[in-house]
Amino acid sequence: MKCRYHAAAVIVLLTFFILNSVVYDVSGADSSPGNLYALSAVLMDGDSGRVLYEKEGETPRPNASTTKVLTCILALENGQGDDYVQVSSRAASQPEVRLGIREGEQYYLEDLLYSLMLQSHNDTAVAIAERIGGSTEGFAAMMNQKAEELGCTDTHFVTPNGLDAKDRGGIHHTTARDLARIMRYAIQNPMFLKITQTREYSFSDIQKKRTFSIHNTNAFLDMREGIVSGKTGYTGEAGYCYVCAEERDGKTFIVALLGSGWPDHKTYKWKDASALLTYGEKNYNYRSWWEDPEIPLIRVKNGFREDPTKRVQYIRGISDVDTEQKERKMLLADDERIVCQMNVPEMLEAPVKRRDKIGRVTFLLDGQILASYPVLAEQSVERRTFFRVLEYVSEKFFH
Repeated sequence: MKCRYHAAAVIVLLTFFILNSVVYDVSGADSSPGNLYALSAVLMDGDSGRVLYEKEGETPRPNASTTKVLTCILALENGQGDDYVQVSSRAASQPEVRLGIREGEQYYLEDLLYSLMLQSHNDTAVAIAERIGGSTEGFAAMMNQKAEELGCTDTHFVTPNGLDAKDRGGIHHTTARDLARIMRYAIQNPMFLKITQTREYSFSDIQKKRTFSIHNTNAFLDMREGIVSGKTGYTGEAGYCYVCAEERDGKTFIVALLGSGWPDHKTYKWKDASALLTYGEKNYNYRSWWEDPEIPLIRVKNGFREDPTKRVQYIRGISDVDTEQKERKMLLADDERIVCQMNVPEMLEAPVKRRDKIGRVTFLLDGQILASYPVLAEQSVERRTFFRVLEYVSEKFFH
């Protein structure tokens, strides 16, 4: 009886050990960043714009104050820092979060941009929009046009501050992919980076009657090394949203989160952003992807070159790629492979001139075209005619 008991105990212990070993192996895999709180999430390569990971990345959702990234960029591109901004009653009456500007007051545009991005004030967003676009409606049209230019596929902005709203075009929304595209564009602007990296800022209205001191609410700037920009957001419809950029070890990553928790879960967005950035850092490295393609010999019918007795000649194709292109690198995971697709004809009809385009070589990653280059004829081939052959024979045997 004791032997049976001990045998059963050993089997249970072995089973427990094996099961725990399997669980350990799976949890150690880096195939994904794990479970995310956000309803929609994207990790983007800031260099190429390629999406490295996504969770419902193309699902449209309200995005709250992350909208202000585009508001800031439009103001920087269409205004000057010392432009006067007059506060309207509409701007002054915006709900919290607000700076508390009053109707009739005047401010410098640059000062209001710090208010916009550091503490996400809704009243300054409207004042900026009215100064740049003439009205909030005019500014919304500018926003949507800019979003389209940046390649956004499902974005419709109604307000400059991201407050939940709708118009004839639908509700105020974007996707995690589109939001990442907007941030990728924004961090190319040095002034945008300067504003969003500032921790504390003070300013006054133009008449020096009131002074304001504001601090940056993007806590992630000091929570993780390499964060260069970011914008938080929250509304009842959107939940907590966040978009940020990281530059670390020569890599640039963009993270966009929509619906990353609701009240009492304010820190979920930091956890999601950290998980995505850590996943990107561990799994993606810069690698050269160019490989010289093996271009087959191509037959040229009725061609004339060295030996006119052959009715079919052969030529080689060469890929038209310069050294800089060949040395390009991109962020790739260890298991990602780039496929080279050759498209050249089996036969050409003479004449063929040197460097004529005779085909194309295409490099694909996950079925998407990464790069495409023409294939050129390495040498010329004349057309084979009676008189050209006669000329050849005459030169060969009588001279």
